[in-house]
Amino acid sequence: MASIRDGSMRHHRPSKCGPTWSELVLVDSGIREETVSTLEEVSFQTEDAKTLKLRRRLPASRSDLGPVLLVHGAGVRSHIFEPPRPGNIDVALAKAGFDVWNLDWRASIDQPPNEWTLDNAAVYDYPAAVKTILERTGRSTLKALVHCQGSTSFMISLVAGLLPEVTTVVSNAVSLHPVVPALARLKALYAVPSLGRFLPYLNPQWGISAPSGWPRAFDFYVRATRHECTNPVCKWSSFTFGSGAPTLWKHENLTSDVHEWLKGEFAHVPMTFFRQMSKSIAAGHLVSTGQFNHVLPASVVEQAPRTDARIVLLAGQFNACFLPASQARSYDFLDRYAPGRHGYYELAGYGHLDVFIGKDAPNAVFPLIIDELTRG
Repeated sequence: MASIRDGSMRHHRPSKCGPTWSELVLVDSGIREETVSTLEEVSFQTEDAKTLKLRRRLPASRSDLGPVLLVHGAGVRSHIFEPPRPGNIDVALAKAGFDVWNLDWRASIDQPPNEWTLDNAAVYDYPAAVKTILERTGRSTLKALVHCQGSTSFMISLVAGLLPEVTTVVSNAVSLHPVVPALARLKALYAVPSLGRFLPYLNPQWGISAPSGWPRAFDFYVRATRHECTNPVCKWSSFTFGSGAPTLWKHENLTSDVHEWLKGEFAHVPMTFFRQMSKSIAAGHLVSTGQFNHVLPASVVEQAPRTDARIVLLAGQFNACFLPASQARSYDFLDRYAPGRHGYYELAGYGHLDVFIGKDAPNAVFPLIIDELTRG
């Protein structure tokens, strides 16, 4: 059973959570079938002159639920929400009546490698993305579905008051309080400072082709110590982002096609990010780099959140990247300032990214996400 904290504590199996919606049709496999809706790309520039991309999927329903922004995590890209199977979250949102905008922020592997931090994205990427979406749609507000480091960086921007147009956020895995398993904590506190002296990036693609020197040495270590599967990028992703076996999903939640597809969906992650996250793990909450003291607080918990948005936090029961305590602590922090307004759900049987790419996620998790975004 999974616990849900949404004002009060109750028990719940996520496979039965949330209502279904009439626009969605179940096919024999139990996966929701695809519908056709328009997909367009919109480029925009940030104040620090980065060109980023939004991919838009128009509503495929008579309902008009307004724009929703999707934000991926670190070392991936917007396509991570679109594994090779029917019923993906962008299509499900469009079928429910949302105008879906899928962002490739500066952490995207479609961007040239760059030494980004959470603060860079908070100050530059999200205000510009929100402005672009609202200008294109003629709307005054939007909602957001954010994952992992897309969530942490977005939440920094939100609680700093930089995104007043955002009314609802559904956050998966981690938001304001990164809590990791013991071994991953030791790695973050002691290994990351050493790694940063030798390498500017970690790259799961080294599992397929590692350059000579330190990358090849680390690839030898990963191959020698990880035996949970034969997918080298899967192994490297686990090494890069934590200490689990695997770290980012439960293998039994993935189809073989999706597991194979993941080989092309992970790449460079800069040590600038890992250094900031290591300091945040040590502090127990997100801390800034100090680069933007004029707009960002030194700590996300030093002041009341400067947002009126309703925030719903999701945590996979078996998340080996960020423990469910991460989202539970953030819920407690948010609830202190707005009792009963926000929500927390622990999803039974799920890990980290399989909340979106798992074979049963369209039926088990997506109705909950859509219900919470619809509630506003």
